[in-house]
Amino acid sequence: MEETPTRLRSKPSWLINKAAARGHRLINDAMTAIGGRAYHFAILAALDEFGPDSQVRIGQRCGIDQSDMHTMLSELTSQGHVARAPDPSDRRRNLITMTPSGKRRLTELDATLSAVQADLLRALPSTERDRLAALLVRVLG
Repeated sequence: MEETPTRLRSKPSWLINKAAARGHRLINDAMTAIGGRAYHFAILAALDEFGPDSQVRIGQRCGIDQSDMHTMLSELTSQGHVARAPDPSDRRRNLITMTPSGKRRLTELDATLSAVQADLLRALPSTERDRLAALLVRVLG
């Protein structure tokens, strides 16, 4: 980074982009090592927090394009982590539910992502990590 022009290095947008790229690499490597994907965590976390829901609503909550959701849910279904069933209130849509296996997988993925976060932010003490997260939430507002 020392050879990067100072004017560029001083721009928060450039720094955020570089940090995000590094984070994506670390997350991809860690998830690949345990046979997972970052979006598996996102989907399972949404189901854990909000309960069973439609494929469309889960995608909206996670910021996942609907054209990708079917494939992602098929992966999680084939692994036994989610189940699809007709929604009793609207038979035209499926209700996605997390299984007990999915709950265990979420715990594993969460621990892996926490380790990645610690690695990514290892140069910062925990108070600064918390402050950074709070500031980024404000930026994304």
